[in-house]
Amino acid sequence: MKHKNWSVLLGAAFLMATSAVGPGFLTQTTVFTQQLAASFGFVILVSIILDIGVQLNVWRVIAVSERRAQDIANLVLPGLGAFISFLIVLGGLAFNIGNVGGAGLGFNVLLGFSPETGAILAAAMAVGVFLVREAGKVMDRFAQVMGFLMILLIVYVAITSAPPVGEAVAKTFLPDEVDVLAIVTLVGGTVGGYITFAGGHRLLDAGVKGKESLRQVNTSAVSGITVASVIRIFLFLAALGVVSKGLVLDSANPPASVFRLAAGELGYRLFGLVMLSAAVTSVIGSAYTSVSFVKSFSGTIRKYENWVIIGFILVSTAVFVTIGQPVRLLILAGALNGLILPLTLAVILIAAYKPAIIGEYRHPPLLTVFGVLVVLVMACLGGYTLLQQLPKLLE
Repeated sequence: MKHKNWSVLLGAAFLMATSAVGPGFLTQTTVFTQQLAASFGFVILVSIILDIGVQLNVWRVIAVSERRAQDIANLVLPGLGAFISFLIVLGGLAFNIGNVGGAGLGFNVLLGFSPETGAILAAAMAVGVFLVREAGKVMDRFAQVMGFLMILLIVYVAITSAPPVGEAVAKTFLPDEVDVLAIVTLVGGTVGGYITFAGGHRLLDAGVKGKESLRQVNTSAVSGITVASVIRIFLFLAALGVVSKGLVLDSANPPASVFRLAAGELGYRLFGLVMLSAAVTSVIGSAYTSVSFVKSFSGTIRKYENWVIIGFILVSTAVFVTIGQPVRLLILAGALNGLILPLTLAVILIAAYKPAIIGEYRHPPLLTVFGVLVVLVMACLGGYTLLQQLPKLLE
């Protein structure tokens, strides 16, 4: 494989992975470890298998059709692409406000800046990526460097916390309890919303497409899930080491508490660096992917894509600095996000069997079965979540 291609594949994989590993990912993993202890390993294992099934379905159809998800949706049902794009952009904007806030918190822990000042600095870092001529390459490299940095720091804290690895391995295959809601939450958090398409759209933009590229697409998709999963596994082990000693996590900031209890004040500073890395890469991934969903509809957006991405980042930052994290918007986006994955995956699965979209390509039956399973489960739980959250919006 050519060096350039390998760099693009790795870049797409890390863009997807670091988009998934945001502030919510860190908190989710820590809280579930606190609740389920070593049995959380089983939840991670099942979610990894489902995540890979989702990514392979989506990325392969995008590559073979040589079209972005919204264009595929419009071919399946006219107007559906615009509706999906609206959901993705709304969710991307809401979660980006949270990501900017997380980056502000990272700077606050690391250097003592106010969260607002930290958010502005983090936004400046993200904007800097899109100001250079080769923004795509810089984005790929930035995601890779930040991803490796997060892995190294979390591995260090996991080793320091001395988790019961044997028990974790045993309970991964023979858990004391199975929490279905935790599995769905992890799948939605890793490949939900815009995250599903971050790497697939990046590969398309970089020219990795067509049936002849399927092996490379598979490699990149599995690599993305692997990177996100490695980070989750070591964060789980770090939290398990702390929880297994009977130490109590601070409910206000569970992941920071894990780092501090495992490695003292140094650990707390390392958490700041991990939070900053996770948040800034999620800001970049969210902005890039959200804009990739609307550029099909406007030649002007295509022409000034990087400036539109920068505008997206600046709006997210301005909302956080002036308003904070708007609770109603986040609740609405979170509830809608639960429906984005089953809707978009269902569209992709229908498209996979339309010769007008994918030509002579034959989609693997096993992937279809995986995909249908995820669509049904996520649709039921996404609908349930939406019904639960709507009363909060009407208060």
